[in-house]
Amino acid sequence: MDVNGYRDIQGLWMHRFFHEDLVCSALTYKPRPDDVFIVTFPKCGTTWTQYLVLSILTDGQPPKTVTDFMLATPYLELMGAEAAEKMRRPGLLKTHLPFHKQPYSPEARYIYVTRNPYDVCVSFYYHLRSMTPKTETDVSFAKYHKMFISGKGSYGDYFDNLLSWYEHRNDPNVLFFTYEQLKEDTSAWAIKIADFLGEEYGKKLREDPQLLRNVVEASNLRNMQGVFNDKMATLLKDLVNLPPEKALQSMEVYREMVNSPKPLHDDDGFVRKGIVGDWKAHFTPDQIKETKAWIAEKTKGSDVMDLWKDLDLP
Repeated sequence: MDVNGYRDIQGLWMHRFFHEDLVCSALTYKPRPDDVFIVTFPKCGTTWTQYLVLSILTDGQPPKTVTDFMLATPYLELMGAEAAEKMRRPGLLKTHLPFHKQPYSPEARYIYVTRNPYDVCVSFYYHLRSMTPKTETDVSFAKYHKMFISGKGSYGDYFDNLLSWYEHRNDPNVLFFTYEQLKEDTSAWAIKIADFLGEEYGKKLREDPQLLRNVVEASNLRNMQGVFNDKMATLLKDLVNLPPEKALQSMEVYREMVNSPKPLHDDDGFVRKGIVGDWKAHFTPDQIKETKAWIAEKTKGSDVMDLWKDLDLP
């Protein structure tokens, strides 16, 4: 959680974990007309949405391993354009990019998911702590909170990302919703997502209530924890050592990291709690005051915080 663990790549503030060549490759990818992108600021329900979309595309039978999941829905900045070009279709692509950096085509589809900034801060804290070497001794939430509201964590400022997509929330090729909406009524949003993917997908879910239940059940928290939490530690190793028919040459840049890992701080699991309001157990009164000031400054002239007007946010 050291600020020196980040650097600028073509205007993106990125964790040094990401290889510069692959990030640059991602930024130059030319979308195909059948591409579907899941776009978020990190820790806004990205993996859940990916898994839900894959469940829709596979009639409730999404990948059972992390490696197969990553090949079915490549993380573009981590794996580069090669992974998108080799992806089995129908599939989908994941990015955490602001609109002006996003590989864009009016023919491709974009699903943008956001989450209230307080819960994002907490969730991202635990995620980045698990990526921090033990040589960094201060991994407190207090330290990370200051990084978060100053835009010094991975992917820069939360609102720079959100506001860039909020302007496009009504575009015909963009489906925009919040993590909290998805949490409140997953079945209804599964149907909306299916409609967005294509008329045939929505029709299937409407006509077959059991299929809809299967799709929602496949992507619930318990099932995702079973797929992800025990295997994420070996993900890079598995991707680097894929069999020849699946191999991605781009992943070779991570081989040195895989072969000489540094001891890291405790990992609470890639898929952690999945709840709304976890921020209440972490923020002090002073941190709430600082966060409110940051929000007021970043959202001046925008109604974006109305997305969470029904939540008990400070």
